[in-house]
Amino acid sequence: MRGFPVSGVAPALAWLALALPWTVAAGQDGGRAEYVGGTVAILRAKMSGRILTTDDRVMVFQSERVRLEVPYDQINVLEYGQQVSRRYALGIIVSPLLLMSKKRRHFLTVGFRDEQDRQQAMVFRVDKEDIRALLAALEARTGRRVEFQDEEARKVGRGGG
Repeated sequence: MRGFPVSGVAPALAWLALALPWTVAAGQDGGRAEYVGGTVAILRAKMSGRILTTDDRVMVFQSERVRLEVPYDQINVLEYGQQVSRRYALGIIVSPLLLMSKKRRHFLTVGFRDEQDRQQAMVFRVDKEDIRALLAALEARTGRRVEFQDEEARKVGRGGG
């Protein structure tokens, strides 16, 4: 009976153990996000879902109950920070606990023109493991540069921190 040499099995198993989580993560589409607030009536605060950028025409926020598509060519604001933007915070109710927390939270603001040519805004809290890839994908799809709220946000968003 022939088998694998023991010395070759351990490295192969170690490689498989390291590669498997990356393979699974790569198979999941989109950035995990929670809608914090904004002006889009069909979305509710604390709605969890995914921001999908795989379609070449539209950004999609997909939750269990809602699918919102925003054409990339209608997106006119991309802002990243570790707190909710003051520009859009006036219309958004945010939990005081969320603002007082010392844990880093990653916020993405997406501004766009709707079908009636009205300015709309959505603020999402994005999972820290997904923020860099999501920012890069949105920049590539929209042709717009992400605005950073401060230098710390720039470091994190660009991979420096």
